[in-house]
Parts: sequence; structure tokens; C-alpha cells
Amino acid sequence: RDPAARTARLPPDVFAAVRAGLARGPVLLQVPRTGYRTRLACQRCRAPADCPACQGALAQPGPDRPPACRWCGRVECDWRCPVCDGDRLRAPVVGEERTAEELGRAFVGVPVRRSTGETPLGTVPASPAVVVATPGAEPEVEGSYAAAVLLDVGLSLARPDMRAAEESVRRWLAVTALVRPAGDGGVVVVVGDPAIPAVQALVRADPAGFAARELAQRRATRLPPATRLATVEGPTQVVQQLIEPAAVTEATGSGWPEPSELLGPVGVGAGRARLVVRVPWRQGAALARTLSTLQSARSARKAEPLRVEVDPAELG
Repeated sequence: RDPAARTARLPPDVFAAVRAGLARGPVLLQVPRTGYRTRLACQRCRAPADCPACQGALAQPGPDRPPACRWCGRVECDWRCPVCDGDRLRAPVVGEERTAEELGRAFVGVPVRRSTGETPLGTVPASPAVVVATPGAEPEVEGSYAAAVLLDVGLSLARPDMRAAEESVRRWLAVTALVRPAGDGGVVVVVGDPAIPAVQALVRADPAGFAARELAQRRATRLPPATRLATVEGPTQVVQQLIEPAAVTEATGSGWPEPSELLGPVGVGAGRARLVVRVPWRQGAALARTLSTLQSARSARKAEPLRVEVDPAELG
């Protein structure tokens, strides 16, 4: 309910919850991103800071390291904003390393432990400590955490992934399960807009209601799991042939399942294209068989295989 949680990344309620939790045991903080300052922007005008060579995003990989491009690796020691000519950078997005550094300064003398997918901690002792972890890398604790904080929930939900909301809710609920019950003093703080449906589902501990809402939205937009959907990517000329019924029938012996909807193809790079095939849910098995037959036929001819993905998380 802290109004600062809408704008401040670490509002006063976070420090209060961590401080109170440390009096009773370890405190867990979940951070969506690894790294230090994972995205930079102009301090003056807030424009994103991009690499002048390739237009990739600039980031600061460590506290004593200069900004560098996340795409080409070019180091930018003398960056200037092309919009306002400013030369100072801010970090609208920070990772677990920077978060751990900030908490270490705020709670002097308290051990700060980090756990990521690359360097996971299996378990941590029950003694007071700050544990900063990325989603899925939260260590078990001997007993339960005294408190937990979910940071940057808006960042978790903003991923270009159809399952971003459901995956976020699943991971948030997994964190709450590691915290001792409220009757024993356990506290979970969520930093984000409380009006977001996914956050509401967490606050109400209502995954079933959230799932029902998500399914209704998927039905309205005709997205999985209400339908079955596949993407087929390959050389443009080959993918273009897949919208011709005769060509598909010749390659598979049956053609696309009926009814089916073909979206595209659209270009996805030099000489490559992607086709989206959507069928009713009941035709999912038939679609999988058609795709498998198509790949087998190309393999028999020693043709370049197509990249096929069924119910992809991203349509890109």
C-alpha cells in the first residue's frame, strides 16, 4: 500500500520489511535481471542510451567498468546523448549485482548472498542475511525466510512473452511458499502497481482465478491454449510454398488440418521468412503430425530443415 512503490525501486517499505525480517532470520529478494546496470539512459532527458556504432543497448557490467554495448561490446567512455547532448547516465533497469551492492551499503555488517542461474546457491543457513536471487534460483533455507521482497514486478511482466504473466505469478507464489506464515511473523512485499491483475492474484493468493481470467483472454484473442499454434521458419521461397494447398498436400499427403488459418509469411531476416499456422485446439495432434511429416519429407530429400515451434512463447 506504500504509494512510493509505484515509482521508487526500493521504497521505504522495502527497507522496513528487510530490517524487521533480519531481526528474525534471512530475508529473500527476487530480482528479474542478472548483472549490474543492465540498461542505461540519459540522466537529463531519459532517452535510452544506445551504441553509436550498432544502436544496441548500453549497459554497465560492473561498478568499476565503463558502459559497453550489449550487442557489439564496444566500450563508450565518452558517450553523449544524441537528443539533448547530455553526458550523464542513469540506470532505469538494474540487476541483482547492483541490488546486492545497494543493500550491502544499507545494512552494514549483514551478510549479502547472491544466487543466479549461473551461480546458484543450493541452501542458505537460517541466520540473518540478505539473499538476492533471480527467478528460479532462490535457495532453500533451513526453516523459512523471515521476509521476502519481489522487486521490479513490472519488468517481469513486460517481457515479450505470451506467458510472461502466468510465469511471473508462478515464480512469485514459489517465493511466498519459502516464507514463514504470517502468523509466525512472515512478510512478503511486492514492489509494483497493485492494480495489475497478476499482482492482485498474488496478493489474494488466487492462482485459480488468475488462470481463469488468462484463459478467457486467450479465448478472446484465439491464442494457446485456447487454440494450437505453430510457427514455421526457413528460406523465404520454401516458406512461401507452404501457403499453397497443392504444395503442402504433395509434401505431407494430407495438407494442413481443416480448419486452419495461415498468417504470413513475413520476413525475419536475410532470405528467411516465418509462417504462423493456427488451428482449433482439437486439431492440435493433427497439426503436429503434419509438421512432423513435412520435416521428415525434407530430411529424406536432404533439404535444409525448417525451424518449427508449436505453441511458442513469443511470436516476435
